[in-house]
Amino acid sequence: MPSLNSNIGEVGRGFAAFLAPPPEGTVRFSVGQPNFRTPDVIVDCAKAALDEGQHGYTRSQGSEKICSAVATHLEKYDISTDANDVVITPGCKQALLYAMMSCLNPGDEVLLLAPAWPSYDGMLKLIGAVPIHVPVSRDNYHPRMDLLEAAVTPKTKAILINSPNNPTGAVYFPEEIAAITALAVEYDMWIFDDMIYSDLVYSNHTYVSPATFPGGIERTLTIGGWSKIWAMTGWRLGWITGPSAVMEAVKTCQASSASHVPTFLMDAGVVALGLAEEPKKFLEDFSERRDIFHALLEEIPGINAPKPEGAFYILADITETGMDDIEFATKALEIANVQVIPGSLMPGGEGLIRMSYGTDLEQIYEGCKRLKTWLQG
Repeated sequence: MPSLNSNIGEVGRGFAAFLAPPPEGTVRFSVGQPNFRTPDVIVDCAKAALDEGQHGYTRSQGSEKICSAVATHLEKYDISTDANDVVITPGCKQALLYAMMSCLNPGDEVLLLAPAWPSYDGMLKLIGAVPIHVPVSRDNYHPRMDLLEAAVTPKTKAILINSPNNPTGAVYFPEEIAAITALAVEYDMWIFDDMIYSDLVYSNHTYVSPATFPGGIERTLTIGGWSKIWAMTGWRLGWITGPSAVMEAVKTCQASSASHVPTFLMDAGVVALGLAEEPKKFLEDFSERRDIFHALLEEIPGINAPKPEGAFYILADITETGMDDIEFATKALEIANVQVIPGSLMPGGEGLIRMSYGTDLEQIYEGCKRLKTWLQG
């Protein structure tokens, strides 16, 4: 039998082992997606496009209409880009992979703020790049600039940031984004800015793009998508934009792989970006869930977590229970019938568990009740 890609053995599958469908009646704090339905107006637009016969090939980077809509959407974050430098991708993950494929060579090092969403690590290893996991502060999960700078070597080519953050729920302060941008300028690094949760912020400070700071726009690739605030995870629609030279490389990646996203979904993506009330309602619901979930967890012995500032995750320290995170997650499922994600599946996440409040309030109350009964017992 011929040999496989030598990198494949180094690539993990993230949270897959702890995302398997659990027994009936399990409270799932594991799945990173909203439990809302996609707004009907978006669904109806996609249906109409099918009825109208939008079944064929179209422009590889996405229709002019949807690319212009993304460029306009990004203006609200003071990100200036030309619609011709926008590519619509099969999900945010594909956009991230294109960014890495376009900017990195085998052996290049990329700084990740640890614990980081595990797909970053896997994507980098897949193309032969080297992930460097730099620990964040445990008290609030914000970057430590001293550790970031100490991690820079002659092989460092990029830094990847995700704010609001999965798995930590942190929203980085504007001065932290400014410092990261300055570091990238000093050492001539790319910045991959995963802004997928940019509209899910509950703190007084909002999402800020590194492209808005001096030296940032010419080295920042902005990556986002429709999955979270519009409840469109299964639609697999993402975007990427950045300097024109990089975007020409991204277009090559798209044309040589996916061709383009489904034609009949593009107008629906435009409609989603124009909505106001539905995303606002989703944000309000998530904010309420965050407050209630965090308050309930504070009543459970052995579980400690800073209050999330964004996204829909709580990353909790469970070391006071006397268990490691794998043991905790395993017993939580077996004894309390609650599914959580052990943090050690991510470098730097040892002793932590990730819990999603993408579920409804009834499940949040019930899951916390079960965990409390188990741990007190």
